[in-house]
Amino acid sequence: MSRSARTVFLALMLSLSAVAAPAYAAPPPTSPHRDPGNGPERNEVAATDQPMSVARAAAGENVAGDHSGYPRKTKLRVYPENAADKSIKLGLAPYHAIAPKLNALQARSDRISVEIAGQSGLGRDLYLVTLTAPESRSETRRQDAWRSLIENDPARAARDPFLRHGYKAPVWINNNIHGNEWEGTDGALRVIEKLATSNDPKTVELLKRNRFYFNVTANPDGRVAGTRQTSQGFDPNRDFVTASQPEVRAMRGIAIGKQPLMMLDEHGYVENTLIEPTTPPHGQNYDFDLYIKHGYANGLGMEQAVKALGRPETAKPEIPFRDYDPGSWDGWAPIYTAQYAMYHGAVSFTIEIPMRVNNADYETQPVTELQRRAVINTEVVEATIGSTLNYVDRNRGELIANQIEMFRRGTAGEAQREIPDGFVPGFGPEDRYRTEFPRAYVIPAGADQRSAVAASRLVDHLVANDVRVRQADRPFSLAGRRYPAGSYVVDMHQPKRGLANVMLEQGSDISAKVPVMYDISGWSHRLLWGASVDIVKQGRLDVRTHDVVAASPTGGVDAAPGRDLALKLVDAKDVSAVNDLLNRGLALGRTDDGTIVVPTSARPAAAEVADRYGVRFTEARGTATPLSRKTIAAAVGPDELKALRDMGFDVRPVSAAVLNAGFDWSRADLLFVSSGLRYTDLTPAAKDGLRAFLARGGVVTRGATGARFNTDVGLLEARPVAGWEDGNGVVSVVNGTGPVGAGALPDSFVYGPFWFTDLGSSVNVEQRYASGNPLVAGHWRTRDDGTGGPLQAAGQAAVVSGTTGLGGRAVLFGTEPLFRDHPKGLYSQVAKAVYWAASK
Repeated sequence: MSRSARTVFLALMLSLSAVAAPAYAAPPPTSPHRDPGNGPERNEVAATDQPMSVARAAAGENVAGDHSGYPRKTKLRVYPENAADKSIKLGLAPYHAIAPKLNALQARSDRISVEIAGQSGLGRDLYLVTLTAPESRSETRRQDAWRSLIENDPARAARDPFLRHGYKAPVWINNNIHGNEWEGTDGALRVIEKLATSNDPKTVELLKRNRFYFNVTANPDGRVAGTRQTSQGFDPNRDFVTASQPEVRAMRGIAIGKQPLMMLDEHGYVENTLIEPTTPPHGQNYDFDLYIKHGYANGLGMEQAVKALGRPETAKPEIPFRDYDPGSWDGWAPIYTAQYAMYHGAVSFTIEIPMRVNNADYETQPVTELQRRAVINTEVVEATIGSTLNYVDRNRGELIANQIEMFRRGTAGEAQREIPDGFVPGFGPEDRYRTEFPRAYVIPAGADQRSAVAASRLVDHLVANDVRVRQADRPFSLAGRRYPAGSYVVDMHQPKRGLANVMLEQGSDISAKVPVMYDISGWSHRLLWGASVDIVKQGRLDVRTHDVVAASPTGGVDAAPGRDLALKLVDAKDVSAVNDLLNRGLALGRTDDGTIVVPTSARPAAAEVADRYGVRFTEARGTATPLSRKTIAAAVGPDELKALRDMGFDVRPVSAAVLNAGFDWSRADLLFVSSGLRYTDLTPAAKDGLRAFLARGGVVTRGATGARFNTDVGLLEARPVAGWEDGNGVVSVVNGTGPVGAGALPDSFVYGPFWFTDLGSSVNVEQRYASGNPLVAGHWRTRDDGTGGPLQAAGQAAVVSGTTGLGGRAVLFGTEPLFRDHPKGLYSQVAKAVYWAASK
């Protein structure tokens, strides 16, 4: 379909979806091109407890990161056969068969090495396979030195003729990141075996000039279970900006440690096959001219390789940049593997193989048909990988120079290039996204820092992503401000400035630039992680600093001996410290403004948790009411379950089914409702038990499911209004003085935003959307009938609290404070809601 035809189609779809929305709007139809992540549908299925381990065998002998030569022989542990592995039905490799195959190939070939890149959430090994010609230890050290030179001294690397001639081009092939998109693993295994065993002279020469890295299955728990998500319920291809999952942290390590020139992320399923590059919006922090030339050329090459299979099902591959309309397959957010890898110097692609074998098809199609489709999909994977490896070999010199130039521009602080129309066929004004990088970001120390523990977390996260952070050895001044020693400086003259900026900038409101966006369009660690971060737009950095490997300790007790201690809840780590003390059976107090009071008798325990969580206790003042340990019955999404447990709350997952089966409310203090619980789905007995609990216990709700629950049960007099269902991003808010809004951040996050009107006299507004246009960064449009947009939300109540008609307390969130483990600076607001609502 042409761009113009698709524009008409999308306009029609938008007009059809713009009918006046009810208070509880159903999620919009899924994209015709992408399966859903854990977005709006997360309101429908409540998280459950997952098993925490799998059967273990002997540990492997090697780990990724070794600097010995190649090959690196690793005797992989072999897992017991599992007849329940969902890949078996498709005729594909079950997880337990992968290690024996790789062990056998290592025994046969000196071109293959296998290392353990990490473990999955359930403890399964993540296999990183390297294919290259044998190397001595000294040859490997030389390759490592060249790789370091490219990043750390790109100007010198560009002048090094030995590097240009001898550097082995690194290529990363990532597979099966979505567990029920299986065939990437199987196609990769075919290529691995060919490269390891072929006697073809071309293959031998190919491996002399290149290194090929295969992450064989990025999500083995999902592969076995046949689920898109990890064992913890997270979509790993939405997690790279935060890296909350061990599987994602392993992939992050590959991207940093191997520094690929090119990478493929093998997915499914899009009819005909989909091959990036993407449509606009393109991430504004990329040096896009260094991406799109080879991105488009290799995309065309993969297209021809897929067509050459000669199958009708693969006759018309789709390249979004060429074939789709803006926004329908974007390259905006750094949450995806391919988009994240670009910040580490890779020309990267998401590949969507064509024949669906998951979800309903897995259950309804005959086994023979499923296996036929899986064969075709495996061939497509093999074709895209083979074409890419050959492209890299043919263009090795240009690709090396390309990566060097990206890092050189960053180190030199040069402006992004203006890309002319027609730079590649079809490139035009709609593809032009740029930013102006600041000179530096400063994360102040001392009194200027809102939360020292949040600053420490942010610094450690930046460092973990290979962003360079330095710490001041003495006080200094920048841009008219004075900073104390110990403050952190992120000098934006660094090779990976794009990654630094995409995490620390405010972002952009792109609502008017594209009609639709598939997933989140706004994020900001600077605004949403709870740390104070200043922007230095220009000027010299005359600051004496040293490199940061890890942030400085932040914990302590600042109160005279014999005095009670106080801890303000401004960060999730503060909440963790409080819950740690409560779980020890200590008697704490809570003041009217939410400050936690620790008796002087508990000072040794307070000092211990201060060191453990990095929090600081001050001297307590005023009176406090007793605070006890809180147990939460939670009908929530997996991300919310993780966040609540990370803060140390005792959380017991519930749903309508759990309550109908009989739930013991006697040990619960609060009900959290955001997913998988509708009052109308409960049996009469379950309703009676719930209402009895609500007469004494608290409630916190979030989103569409929570709003419906509030109305159905009759908790607070507050009419929920649904914003545009796809609206998402960072929003500006105005905080009230109540127990939940006081002290909260001035920015929040929304995904399918809500607000509350027609408030009863007993309902308090804890937080409002700011006046004017509250959207700071993201994509949030007004429906065609004039409803649901940010201008309609302006000034409206985003978070409310009050005493319910049944006698308990309730807090209703129209924002998304626990979304995907990302907006960490908002977590303490939820904790304050829990403590207040559960402390009737």
